[in-house]
Amino acid sequence: MVPLYRSRMKCARVGGALLCRSVLVLVTLASVVRPVRSEAQDVEQLQKELTQAFDSYAWGDAQWGALVYSLDSGDTLFAIAPDSALAPASNMKLLTTAAALHRLGPDYRFHTYLLSDATVRDGALKGNLTIFGTGDPGISDRFYGRKDEVFQRLIDDLEAAGIEEIEGDLVADASFFTGPLRAEGWEPRDLNEHFTAGISALSYNENVVSFRIRPGAAGAAPLVETVPPHSALQIENTAETVIGRARPRLAILRDHPLEPVRITGRIPSNSRDVWRQMTVAVPADFVGASFRAALEGRGIIVRGETRTVDLPLQSDLGHLSAPALGRPGARILARHTSRPLADYLDVVNKESNNLFAELIFRAVGRAASGVGSPETSAEAVRRTLVALGVGTDGLRQRDGSGLSGRNRVSAATFVDLIRRMSNDPLWPEYWASLPRAGTRRELGRMYRTAAADNLRAKTGTIDGVSALSGMVRSRDGERLAFSLMVNGSPSQTRAKRVENQIGARLAEFRRAPGTTPAIVSETPPPVPSSTVFNDRHRVQRGENLSGIARRYGVTIDEILQVNPRVDRNQITAGQWLEIPRNGGS
Repeated sequence: MVPLYRSRMKCARVGGALLCRSVLVLVTLASVVRPVRSEAQDVEQLQKELTQAFDSYAWGDAQWGALVYSLDSGDTLFAIAPDSALAPASNMKLLTTAAALHRLGPDYRFHTYLLSDATVRDGALKGNLTIFGTGDPGISDRFYGRKDEVFQRLIDDLEAAGIEEIEGDLVADASFFTGPLRAEGWEPRDLNEHFTAGISALSYNENVVSFRIRPGAAGAAPLVETVPPHSALQIENTAETVIGRARPRLAILRDHPLEPVRITGRIPSNSRDVWRQMTVAVPADFVGASFRAALEGRGIIVRGETRTVDLPLQSDLGHLSAPALGRPGARILARHTSRPLADYLDVVNKESNNLFAELIFRAVGRAASGVGSPETSAEAVRRTLVALGVGTDGLRQRDGSGLSGRNRVSAATFVDLIRRMSNDPLWPEYWASLPRAGTRRELGRMYRTAAADNLRAKTGTIDGVSALSGMVRSRDGERLAFSLMVNGSPSQTRAKRVENQIGARLAEFRRAPGTTPAIVSETPPPVPSSTVFNDRHRVQRGENLSGIARRYGVTIDEILQVNPRVDRNQITAGQWLEIPRNGGS
């Protein structure tokens, strides 16, 4: 039997005992204490059904933390050890994104700079060129038509300045954030996978590449390339191309991200290509190699070396501070501005993207203290929660994404966060970032239940851990905040089945007539942000710039101004266009 604790008081376990500031009632299915409020019978039935959902499976030594709280009545409707601090998996992103909205604001932008203190003479930059990042995770084809489009835009500005040659080095400076490339407590066996990409102030293609392996000549090594190219990875290819129709027996191995990638085994000469995705070793190396290739592809020669800077003391620019960048004389030759933070929060919460979460987490720490380390970022998140009035007992944060198994948060903290944010001016932006149940590519579960397009919640999954925290409206429209977490689960499938049952049951909950609390109206739509770009348009077959401009109420010249590589007379179906705010950017 799962123990059910009902209390409106704050409770905590001390030396094995559950201590409260007031009275704690322990409830089981055999002995249910009638709540004081007049709607006791239907709440009692809800508690019985939720407890049955938990009791329908054998959990062994698993630990559950659960809390369901009415934002409209102020009642705790259901609880299991709500103050126990457990590993939250990706539910940690709820804390990270709430802090980011408060510390950075929904319109915060990341910037990537080309900087130099050298002069330009006769088309040559007489010194080093530095590409300096502040943590933008969006330099990829996620938001742009090509993977390297941001690089091409930066090079457009160099060409406009008349630069055709760089006599010094190309420096990839990632010193804006300090701290390890991979956070404390990440599972070592996952470090090659796309969801554990390295954390760096300079990132490209979300810090992953795809290996494409094709047969070579018989007896020779297979052909290896990466997409995108110029991965800066060391590759040891000892595989062999063989004659025959057997299936490929290839292994693409790496024991640690900083070690060489080993390709071993055999591939038949008539085999199809073999693909494997993998994280890059050092993201700044990847950016440096890729940006140099983009420069040279545009005919800009780099005479010096490509090198990477990781620490502020190694940087030629010194400390980055507004409005000046670096030491006296350093100037901005080109600047790229990211899309607003609100767009990135959708990627964090709806897609559970770990790299976006980690870089936003580091940006929060950097904004709060001037140092973008995991420690300063965790402290900035904690201080933000305290300022909001959220209880942080037992909170331990090692990263921004929840990948670390050493994170600890209680169900009570998550519910308290939802409660406080629901009364906050930033609630519309926060609410809009949460995945909707029954919605493809968000939270596809519960799609044929009352929770569909109603419940919004963040999922969480790491080894032995499952979690779901968010808010749902009952049949009466009552706002119910909830957090469900399990550690040491013998089956994540079972755990998620229980989460689905509870989410659907909460959406079906209806109080007895005359007992419904005053209901807060529907969540308002997000407040439009004062962004440079308010939309992106994907060109459809038969469209032209004139028609697209009329549709959005802007001019063709305004569209071309924010899309400098677009040909006025030739756009193609599938191409993405940035659309400026009405009246220009």
